[in-house]
Amino acid sequence: MAAASWNWGTFGDEVVKEFAGLIKDKTILVTGVASGGLGGETAITLSKAHPKLIILHARSEDKISPIAKAVAEQGVPSKSVVMDLASFASVRKAAETVNSWADVTIDVMINCAGVMATPYGKTADGFEQQFGINHLGHFLFTNLLLKAGKVADGGRIVNVTSGGHMRSPIRWDDVNFSDGAEYDKYAGYGQSKTANILYSIALADKLKGHQIASFSVHPGVIITNLGRYQSKEELEALIAATKSLSHVSKYNFNYKELNQGVSSQIMAAFSPGILDQNGAYIYDCQIQEAAEHARSLEDANRLWAMSEEMVGEKFKF
Repeated sequence: MAAASWNWGTFGDEVVKEFAGLIKDKTILVTGVASGGLGGETAITLSKAHPKLIILHARSEDKISPIAKAVAEQGVPSKSVVMDLASFASVRKAAETVNSWADVTIDVMINCAGVMATPYGKTADGFEQQFGINHLGHFLFTNLLLKAGKVADGGRIVNVTSGGHMRSPIRWDDVNFSDGAEYDKYAGYGQSKTANILYSIALADKLKGHQIASFSVHPGVIITNLGRYQSKEELEALIAATKSLSHVSKYNFNYKELNQGVSSQIMAAFSPGILDQNGAYIYDCQIQEAAEHARSLEDANRLWAMSEEMVGEKFKF
């Protein structure tokens, strides 16, 4: 099978071709779509295998529109979800909208939206914005859809994380960096990406009764609009610092093309060969080991309980 030889250089188009029969007629939701970004590229690449419907999320219709057009050119219909992940009110409103679509059941969710290395700021609900947008917004949105039974049994949830998770565990006693007084933008990013991995582990465990699988994915190093808050020199410094960590020797830090950057999340969303490793962390189209602080079910459940308290709602599946 081609998947056994997939690696850093594998293109998303190759993965879609391999799993075309599994993608066809599926309903797929992708968060964070925009031209030149991983979310938009994921949706466009998947459309080549003719899914039934692609649900496109972004902060504005202006971002969604060109992706919807590209998807339509492949003969695939789409629906739009405008949502600000930095606002629980906006997330709840968007979830209500999706849950109201009586004829729609989601087979695959790919949570791509995010921010990276931002200046210190808070969400509308008072949380450090990288943690709030990258984790809490997706936690609430995904769980509200699951609570409503909107994700099909046997479906999948893929959370796009980063090798940057190695920069920081969850700061259990101070996720807000003392209201910015102790803020480091890369530690903030690392914390949020660790949260993506732990959330995937928790989902995999809690949704076993529904046979819904969940995986986290590091897409690699790609130049996208995600890096708009950092210079190329800063990115190079981040890569150099991450390379110095003893447990990242397997990482390939060469730059990928955009279509290569979506291969791992598409593989995570559709490969039948990884279901026995539900909850795993994937990069370069292979299951790998995350940093030690992003592996345990105990920490995943601790984050789940903390996140429930932060969003003001408990979820049991």
